[in-house]
Amino acid sequence: MTTPVKNEIGTVFIPVRDIEKSRDWYCRLLGVPNDGEIVHDHLYILPMKGTGAVLDSRMYEPGKTFDTPVFHLNTTDIEAAYDFMMSLNFNVVTEIQHHHYFNFKDPDGNLLMICQC
Repeated sequence: MTTPVKNEIGTVFIPVRDIEKSRDWYCRLLGVPNDGEIVHDHLYILPMKGTGAVLDSRMYEPGKTFDTPVFHLNTTDIEAAYDFMMSLNFNVVTEIQHHHYFNFKDPDGNLLMICQC
């Protein structure tokens, strides 16, 4: 059977409380400029390679954040990524697991992952 649905992910929406604060935090995490436009006063499209990520303050509700990582950010050096996160006092919630990944939370409590791929 053929389908008009592609087997690719276009973007991931991340619920955030404060769009400007979250924009700055995520841009610092990713080492990208934070000078993009905030669209409709509640959306910020992060400059990403591959699958996109959009911060959305309209979809944020207290207690309804990601409790499990729904995606991971890539790194080629998990130790350096871990040290970087710790040096910025980001909320790292696990040690490096299996020499391969660790979890952390954004300022709104979304659980995220960095994985060496």
